[in-house]
Amino acid sequence: MELENKNAIVTGGSVGLGAAIAIGLAEEGANVALNFRKHDTEAKQVAEEIVKMGRKGLVVQADVSNFDDAQKMVQQVVKEFGGLDILVCNAGINWDGVIWKMTEEQWDRVMEVNLKGYFNYIRAATPIFKEQGHGKIVNITSINGLRGKFGQTNYSASKGGIIALTKALAKEMGRSNVNVNAVAPGMIATEMMLQIPEKYMQIAKDETVFGRIGDPEDVSNVVNFLCSEKSRHITGGVIKVDGGQYI
Repeated sequence: MELENKNAIVTGGSVGLGAAIAIGLAEEGANVALNFRKHDTEAKQVAEEIVKMGRKGLVVQADVSNFDDAQKMVQQVVKEFGGLDILVCNAGINWDGVIWKMTEEQWDRVMEVNLKGYFNYIRAATPIFKEQGHGKIVNITSINGLRGKFGQTNYSASKGGIIALTKALAKEMGRSNVNVNAVAPGMIATEMMLQIPEKYMQIAKDETVFGRIGDPEDVSNVVNFLCSEKSRHITGGVIKVDGGQYI
């Protein structure tokens, strides 16, 4: 196992892609903490799966857009796990609308969660990583942060911001031996995505070169790699997991 005895945080790890990432890290040997805001039952179920593997699982109620919540969660993880080695920023929302109808609330809330939420946890974790001289940060973005998406100016801007954040952070943290990378999924078969109308699902499938959408494990496998020492000379990268949807 590549991540034996490593300690990780996955934001938004209670459902969907985040849950798959949390379980994937545990399968490679990591102890995993995850936050939830509303999905307490789902978060506990993920933690139970992690514990069944013989790892430590921790569930913390925390709003990623709240700076103090992030600080408190990181401190709690360090106390209960004995340290922190991996941070996966994944929590995100979308609140779609064309720009000429978008409300200020729509814009602000997406930015608070998708971009400021990443800053909050990175700000809490990086002093620890700097002091110990190692760490792995993986930011989940989207191909729509690379190409833009009609009706998603707020979401696309937030995901593009995550890519810029990743590159700047990689430069700042390199001398502390901290790898910082981003993963940009295309359409992935989470419960939320499977609820969209079939015609839009078919458009996404047709955009890929394989004629299919991805599974959550396709993303979690890449996250595992970026959190392992096999990726020790990779930083500032953006890896697309989209079946060729972007091209």
